[in-house]
Amino acid sequence: MKTIVPYTSEHEMYRNALTGFMEKEIMPHYNDWSNAGEFPKEIYAKLGENGYLCTWADEQYGGVNGDFLYEYILADEVTYRGGNSLNISLHSGIAAPYLDSYANPEQKEKWLTGVAGGKLLTSIAMTEPGAGSDIMAMRSRAQKDGNNYILNGSKTFISNGVYCDLAIVAFKTDPNAKGGGISLFVVEDGTPGFSKGKAIPKIGAHASGTNELFFEDCVVPAENMLGKEGKGFYYLMEKLQQERVITCAVNVAMAQRSLELTIDYVKERQLFGKKLSQFQNTQFVLAEIASEIEIGRRFMDQLAVAHNNKENIIKEVSMAKYWLAEMNFRTANRCLQLFGGYGYCEEYDISKQFCDSRSMSIVAGASEVMKVLIARELGL
Repeated sequence: MKTIVPYTSEHEMYRNALTGFMEKEIMPHYNDWSNAGEFPKEIYAKLGENGYLCTWADEQYGGVNGDFLYEYILADEVTYRGGNSLNISLHSGIAAPYLDSYANPEQKEKWLTGVAGGKLLTSIAMTEPGAGSDIMAMRSRAQKDGNNYILNGSKTFISNGVYCDLAIVAFKTDPNAKGGGISLFVVEDGTPGFSKGKAIPKIGAHASGTNELFFEDCVVPAENMLGKEGKGFYYLMEKLQQERVITCAVNVAMAQRSLELTIDYVKERQLFGKKLSQFQNTQFVLAEIASEIEIGRRFMDQLAVAHNNKENIIKEVSMAKYWLAEMNFRTANRCLQLFGGYGYCEEYDISKQFCDSRSMSIVAGASEVMKVLIARELGL
């Protein structure tokens, strides 16, 4: 079935070039990076040099003034080829766009060229040990001191935190103000008082560099504030739609990869004198999975087009984030079962798919939070 996404010839050229880059520069090394628990930051510079990052940026900063569909392609292709834990979409489509939307011309001149070129890696830090989905409960504080702000607090579960050169961090500047008095700051790696914890061991996405960030009397100049003081909560809410659309695209691509890995396996695996693919149970399971993925992709394509057209799709994207994340893990789980004992072995990629997919019902808003948002949109 033909996609409803209005891809142009430029979009397809981008996809084809990106695919070639992935197959040459990333996939031959990805398992080694995953096993080592880290990837070389230089891979981002190569991505930037080839024009795969931050295509939405103005040409003066290294972008092409591209639309959201380039980011949609990036999330789809990188994830489908198994490179999800490199956090390429997190940098290019989730964190870096804060600079495009809220940075002033001086800040863009200082940072955006390096960000688009893959020489400055970004992360977005809002989650705290006692404040995950409840952003208003954050305890991190920023206190004005002349021409500076003094930052104190900590953030946790920050993907790309180990690698980031620029952390976009939320702090409370006025706890009594409407909207929580939250402001965003760009904190540069190496700033005194800013330190990074080691990568947190996780069951999946081993190379993602997820860690804690610590701020102890960290002094940043006032010009490092992103946007207006006290508007940080609203900025975070404005960007959550794109974050969740990208996360949905990741879920569909992960599920598609799990399916195709399994189809290839069952066509070769012999059991009781015939191919595993010839058993009716195998056929029914994979038919069900393929149907769910196809339905999910069609819904996802609609959301990508709507978001590209700058429509408000809070209800729909919450539905998609909830359902696709659960579908992704369900798919990986059922596919692993068809691998039998081999599915439980790390040398088989389906085991990585299983572990990586488990996080997707948690990141960018847990499934339970998505249900609350859906219920709210239904007037409940």
